[in-house]
Amino acid sequence: MEQRMVAGGKISLLGASCRTANLLPNVPGPDTKNILMVHYPAWAKLLGDRKFDLILAGHSHGGQVRIPFYGPIMLPFGVGEYDLGLFHTPCGPLYVGAGLGWFPVPIRFNCRPEIAVIEI
Repeated sequence: MEQRMVAGGKISLLGASCRTANLLPNVPGPDTKNILMVHYPAWAKLLGDRKFDLILAGHSHGGQVRIPFYGPIMLPFGVGEYDLGLFHTPCGPLYVGAGLGWFPVPIRFNCRPEIAVIEI
């Protein structure tokens, strides 16, 4: 787990590795914007009563192959229902990006690679 204060202490960036979600400290006070970065989107369910202004995740690659009106045909573990886009969770808004990569095969259909730009 890593925590950094940026923007003169106005933003707290917290990051968890693939094994440290339950080791996150309590978030700083209400005068700080608290942003959590995790790999697995489903970890939003494991954060207890912690509240964040924004949670960023990846891992799903957006499903890589998405069937119109159905969604992804396969997702990796650790995604849950948070496959792609913005979700409202009890811990705060969660954005799951499609990213640039792929796994396990180099195929994408109806799921463009992305680099998300989020203005705070």
